[in-house]
Amino acid sequence: MKRIIDFTLSFIGLIILSPVFIILCIWIKLDSKGPVFFKQKRVGKNKSYFNILKFRTMYIDTPKDMPTHMLSNPDQYITKAGKFLRKTSLDELPQIINILKGEMSIIGPRPALWNQDDLIAERDRYGANDIKPGLTGWAQINGRDELEIDVKAGLDGEYVKRMSLLFDIRCFFGTITSVLKHEGVVEGGTGELHKEEEA
Repeated sequence: MKRIIDFTLSFIGLIILSPVFIILCIWIKLDSKGPVFFKQKRVGKNKSYFNILKFRTMYIDTPKDMPTHMLSNPDQYITKAGKFLRKTSLDELPQIINILKGEMSIIGPRPALWNQDDLIAERDRYGANDIKPGLTGWAQINGRDELEIDVKAGLDGEYVKRMSLLFDIRCFFGTITSVLKHEGVVEGGTGELHKEEEA
């Protein structure tokens, strides 16, 4: 049932949002050199790997394999279009394609970077690596970047235990509220990872 809902909603969403996709693609291309989309190796269900899709928000000379929050001055690497995309979380829209392909769900733990060994190991304790990662999830609406690794993994584990249609609906609408309020986003310093982009 979850897969049917994921596929149906993402398919409808892709059709409805196609004009937005086109506008953002043109803006990104005109704003800076480089591809429109950004691919990044992430951890999927059962710790398999897949390439997550995002709209590119950083210049192509950004240091490789470096999470944004670990850059000394992340603002210098973020494009003008990227600042808007990150603030509104519109950079995450291409993940609708990952959902259509069955690599992600709409709701679930955010997919860890392939080299986030601490988060991956902590999630193993809660079975959070045994389900599909999500576009958004319980941890995302309860702290996002501000969460420590153990707290984030604990919330992901709580999602696994409480996973249901009603709980997914709660997470979905909670995400809308968080995005509108721009809660819990950290672009530099020591905050927990959300905008994990590498060039």
